[in-house]
Amino acid sequence: MNASLPDSSGPVPVKAPGSTSAASSALDEETARAEIYGLLSQLFYAPPPPELLSQMRVAATEAPAAGGFLEEPWRGLVAAAREMDDQGIHDEYIALYGGVGKPEIYLYGSHYLSGFLNEKPLARLRTDLADLGLARNEAMSETEDHFAYLCEVMRYLIAGDDAGVSNLARQRDFFAQHMLPWAARMCETISAHPRARFNARLAVFASAFVSVESQGFDMLD
Repeated sequence: MNASLPDSSGPVPVKAPGSTSAASSALDEETARAEIYGLLSQLFYAPPPPELLSQMRVAATEAPAAGGFLEEPWRGLVAAAREMDDQGIHDEYIALYGGVGKPEIYLYGSHYLSGFLNEKPLARLRTDLADLGLARNEAMSETEDHFAYLCEVMRYLIAGDDAGVSNLARQRDFFAQHMLPWAARMCETISAHPRARFNARLAVFASAFVSVESQGFDMLD
């Protein structure tokens, strides 16, 4: 099957991270993780569509249990969506990641792991994707090591129907091999860029989520 990025015309549900109660089932927690990965995939893949930004602006910013690690980063991201209009957020995305020639900021793992695009990290990723039975959608112009694509793969490994592929062991291995080694560096680069406002808050939230995921997977060992 193909692990395809989400259609920007159909935003994923937006809710406060950690909004499940202590009595919620493990299935609820896994659904919440999958939704966050889906949201990150949309926000990093292309300029956020107005429908998604509208959802974010009215999203709850407080989890039922105060003090959750993602609560403050989420509040900051929602605040940035409320402070800026759709066009401003669109233009910021293009300024940071798009345009003609070399972008201001790369969103590709190979760049952070090897210093170049389309290098050995991408080849290893493609091998692992093939082992999972996943392939890049040919309609996608970006290579598979784009951060948004990796988030979509993680969403599939959490929410997919094939238990032989969509399980915690596969999630842990894929995350450790292909996201953890470079995601924090990418987020730091975005946060430090003088033109990043919405995306700086997005990077803080993404970095916090990656940290939470890393800690959770460490508990499996």
